Amino acid sequence: MKRRDFMISAAGTVAGMALMPRISFAAEGVIDWYTSSDSNILDFWTNTVKPAFEAANPGVTLNLVDAGDGAGVISIAERAMAAKETGTDPQADFFESADAELPAGAIDSGIYANIKEAGLSNYSKVNPLAIESDYSLPYRGSQVLLAYDSTKLSAADAPKNWDDLVAWIKANPGQFVYNRPDKGGSGGNFVRRAIHQANGLDPAAFTVSNYTQEFGDEALGKTWEILKDIGPSLYDNGAYSSGNTQSMQLLSQGVVTMTPVWSDQVLQAISQGVLPEDTGLVQLQDLALAGGFTRSIVIENGVNRDAALKLADFILSEEIQSAILTELGGFPGVSWDHVSAELRERFADIVPTSIPTFPGGDWSGPINDGWYRNVAPNVDRNS
Repeated sequence: MKRRDFMISAAGTVAGMALMPRISFAAEGVIDWYTSSDSNILDFWTNTVKPAFEAANPGVTLNLVDAGDGAGVISIAERAMAAKETGTDPQADFFESADAELPAGAIDSGIYANIKEAGLSNYSKVNPLAIESDYSLPYRGSQVLLAYDSTKLSAADAPKNWDDLVAWIKANPGQFVYNRPDKGGSGGNFVRRAIHQANGLDPAAFTVSNYTQEFGDEALGKTWEILKDIGPSLYDNGAYSSGNTQSMQLLSQGVVTMTPVWSDQVLQAISQGVLPEDTGLVQLQDLALAGGFTRSIVIENGVNRDAALKLADFILSEEIQSAILTELGGFPGVSWDHVSAELRERFADIVPTSIPTFPGGDWSGPINDGWYRNVAPNVDRNS
């Protein structure tokens, strides 16, 4: 799916269906690869992964195709399911970003390769916190961090747990900002970290199917009290930015000292000079801010299954995992023990001790609506 976009649109389904008639029959040695990620990911594969993989595997080439969004990938998977039944060519070998649970019945139908049992030489390196299914491969991640102006705040004094963060916000009024939770994932996940704080630091307490009005009112009600408490100490006496980008702009302009940011966005901003090289980054160590991983899938009945498994193994190599950090600004899919010592040292303050997630589904609406009603009733959500 598109980066941090959890909506599957009807338009995307049409786009995926429209894509299918234009696909040529698969050629042996040509891996038909599809992504639903943003253009920067396609660029990364075009400029970094593809040439390196093809150089290491003479006679094998990557055919990189943008499937549109998550619905486009699902349409191609449905085609693979139909091909499985008829014994025909699914014209697909590798999904860069996909959910093994979609479409319904895909795993049971046998169209997805069991990555765990495929014999990949690098599979043991995968971060256990990132594994969601035996049929998908977490190879890159992104997590919300705290970015700060190191000319105003030293690394030694940067807060590393929630209580210290709240104390710092109150002691430095006007110097912290987060974006409205429905306008960007960095602010949205800051709010979700507050939910975890209010509910025993237990991410497992929240699942995609356990929202009820009663549970939601109780869990979120405690959260709103935490966020209302810090509200007057925020930027401009309780203002909220309009999105991830504006938060970073306020930091780069020196208007605020600290803000939540997506790891990939901020690392790219630093590498491109949008933010100073000495911008500080820190992750909470009592319980990290939420994040997630992008997971790849190999099509079991694809003509180039074996070559696609070689590709899956290749993207777990130190070469590509390091490039995910340095070129893409993402987090590695492997455990940090398998990242070079130089990179571990460089990113020491943001290595997470946990990678909590928060479900979407029926929780999303009450979180956003409740935040506007209880925390920021004077903010026009349409502005």
